[in-house]
Amino acid sequence: MRSRSRHSNPAAEGPGTSKGALAILPVLMLAVFAVALGFGVLLPQLPTIVERLLGAAATPTQIGRTTGWMTALYMLALFFFATVWGGLSDRIGRRVILVIGLSGFGLTIIASSLFESIAALYLERALSGLFAAAVTPVALAAVTDLSADRPVLGRRLALVSIAGTSGLLLGPPVGAVLAWLQPAGQSSPGPLAVPLLATGLLALVAAAMVAAVVPPGTRHRSATEAAPGARTPQGWLVAGMLGLGLLVSAAVSAFEVGLSLRGGMELDVTSWQIATMFTVCSLTMVVVQAVVFSPLVRPETTRWLIAPGFGVLAAGLYALPLAGTFLASLLAIGAVAVSAGALAPILTYWIAILSGPRSGAALGRQTSAASLGAALGAAGGGLLHGVTWLPDAGFVLVAAAAVLAVLPSLRLPDMLASRAPVPAPPA
Repeated sequence: MRSRSRHSNPAAEGPGTSKGALAILPVLMLAVFAVALGFGVLLPQLPTIVERLLGAAATPTQIGRTTGWMTALYMLALFFFATVWGGLSDRIGRRVILVIGLSGFGLTIIASSLFESIAALYLERALSGLFAAAVTPVALAAVTDLSADRPVLGRRLALVSIAGTSGLLLGPPVGAVLAWLQPAGQSSPGPLAVPLLATGLLALVAAAMVAAVVPPGTRHRSATEAAPGARTPQGWLVAGMLGLGLLVSAAVSAFEVGLSLRGGMELDVTSWQIATMFTVCSLTMVVVQAVVFSPLVRPETTRWLIAPGFGVLAAGLYALPLAGTFLASLLAIGAVAVSAGALAPILTYWIAILSGPRSGAALGRQTSAASLGAALGAAGGGLLHGVTWLPDAGFVLVAAAAVLAVLPSLRLPDMLASRAPVPAPPA
């Protein structure tokens, strides 16, 4: 009788139903996609924009460092505010936080299309990161509200992750195409005015859809809740998973910044070829994520892929600076994409499983850790570019860190199997 009474409230029942999930999940995917697209549009073109704003006297070292600091500033904003937004969503609801984040991100991106100074570009990166921090962790927490068991949770988290990766995938070509469509000879606003305006409007559309579809409540019984008597995981295990997520993000961010700088300054490739590199990377991530959390793979078995994933990541990062041709670079990029594409959603899934009832705060901490790693990787990739004491230092040092992560990852399958809460029974 208590169970029937508990679920008689339609507001509490809706997100957990199949019909409710089918309506809400695509909107959450659109929200994450819009933020990722805004980031993906700007990142490959950032060194070119920085070079134009700094002037003809700018050196490659100055361009690299400024690009790294700007990317790091965006990630640091995610780091400081993702946990705050996630915790707020546990208390006041997912919908209001998502609407605030998407609206602020969209308006900031639109305003940035008018910026024509380095200081203004720094301000845009900080504000965009602040509002983007309210989207991804809260959308992931909302996904846990929809999930009745672990296989469903794994697939839905993967779909949201694929949406974000797809935004990064489409960002570079969308930015290139929309910039090409902008009237020639226009000096102000800048050459990315049309792409930035389009991505900002998309974020505002996503905010309106969230307001219309996502319920105001916080969460409901899901696969991440432990059943009575289940063992609670030790804090150090969760902290270790967060540390691994930080490392993956640092590696990917250093890789992205280093690839942008190396492609334009060392390989002498065009902006379209750089966009192709990012497209191959993102497309590979999408395919890997779809396979890893497909119905053919049990989510519990993904814990065995963590250690091999770090090994492949280290190999790809080490091989990339050794690649002397565009094709060889694509092969090394593919190795990085395969490993990162598998590791990121796997770690997110297990952190969600281990987090217990406060999924918003837990996934906010996961996003903060990943953002800190991305900030460190971006800053390191920019600052280490062109140093003489260690050739290709940005790639080599991150590859070495990935190698060091392999050994502790070998123990994770047994620890996760013994300490993860058992799935909650269906309501």
